[in-house]
Amino acid sequence: MNIGIPDLTTVRARHPEAVADAAARRARRPLIGDSGRLMIVAADHPARGALGVGDRRLAMANRADLLERLCVALSRPGVDGVLATADILEDLLLLGVLENKVVMGSMNRGGLAGACFEMDDRFTGHRAEDIARLRFDAGKLLVRIDYDDPGSLTTLESTARAVDAMAAHRLPLFVEPFISRRVDGKVRNDLSAEAVTRSIAIASGLGGTSAYTWLKLPVTADPDDMAEVLETSTLPVVLLGGEVGDDQEGAYERWRKALRLPTVQGMVVGRSLLYPAEGSVAQAVDTAVGLL
Repeated sequence: MNIGIPDLTTVRARHPEAVADAAARRARRPLIGDSGRLMIVAADHPARGALGVGDRRLAMANRADLLERLCVALSRPGVDGVLATADILEDLLLLGVLENKVVMGSMNRGGLAGACFEMDDRFTGHRAEDIARLRFDAGKLLVRIDYDDPGSLTTLESTARAVDAMAAHRLPLFVEPFISRRVDGKVRNDLSAEAVTRSIAIASGLGGTSAYTWLKLPVTADPDDMAEVLETSTLPVVLLGGEVGDDQEGAYERWRKALRLPTVQGMVVGRSLLYPAEGSVAQAVDTAVGLL
């Protein structure tokens, strides 16, 4: 079934079985391809109510626009796949743009941005059995740890069980850990070397096995600290892109330096590529791929 973005609602309304059919037919590939590196575009932000990019509060709210940007990004050489929630991945399945791509399901989206329960980040997205059933290739979860918020314990326990469930299906799980705290009512992630080191140590030990666990990590506030920080674990690492603000070139340089470290296998980058401060999506993606 070859359809365009304007046809998605009609197909969903009249042929919901088309999602499962497309998933069953999708051509798959190994997680790590011939390049030995991994470049994933992330688009799981909307399900957490995080729709803003820079000073545009609802930049990601237009689904057709987001899908167009994702299609451009996935068409660029060197892009291995996409990370998103079920609604977005199923749109992309129906559009036929996930052939021979790594497809990563986003698992916990319950910690809504700005909510009083943000640190109680329950698993409201993909389950391990969903990722296996749809023949997707990996999962991703976020574990933010606030020592002053009891909700973090719920997140830690749920994360451990998700690690176990994904391992039972022999599916890779990308764990994104942070030490966090509230500042003026907003959750802030601590990117100091000590905090990132502690988050790695905690995340690496979750679950009954770490055989299928990867880490998705930010570059520390001082990029020169990354080499020592990454000595905390032998688990494979992908860098978290995050928002880069106005200093896009500075962000690229930080990523380039961290990508040289031995445990770093690639990058997962979202808004800074899909909604670049300068230039087109294609240019931003090509530049990021060039860093690898």
